[in-house]
Amino acid sequence: MTLSLNSNQALNLWRKAVVEGVRNEAPDLTARQMAVLLTVYLTSPPHTVRGLSAELGIAKPAVTRALDRLSALDLVRRRRDESDRRSIEVQRTVKGSVFLSEFADRVTRAAGASMPGPAPAAAPIGVRG
Repeated sequence: MTLSLNSNQALNLWRKAVVEGVRNEAPDLTARQMAVLLTVYLTSPPHTVRGLSAELGIAKPAVTRALDRLSALDLVRRRRDESDRRSIEVQRTVKGSVFLSEFADRVTRAAGASMPGPAPAAAPIGVRG
């Protein structure tokens, strides 16, 4: 099923999902933190600071700052790569998976409220890693 939205509909969908998260006291993430989190969960591992920096087109220190916050919230975990002790792997957590599943549910509900017909089912977001 393809969902076609104009700019205002897409922004309003995002707004509704974010407002519901604020009301439910979900962690308040910046756009950069959310981009890092979504990249870790929606693209194939392994993930490193260098790789995330390249994927997102942002500086490594910016990725590190985002990971500091996401780690403090237990949405991701950092682990030293055993094969290359200089490299740090970024891993998914159960709490991060739940956070994104709940966010996906909010987006799905917002889409259902904005569009005629049944709301599309959200795909599960798994923890690997």
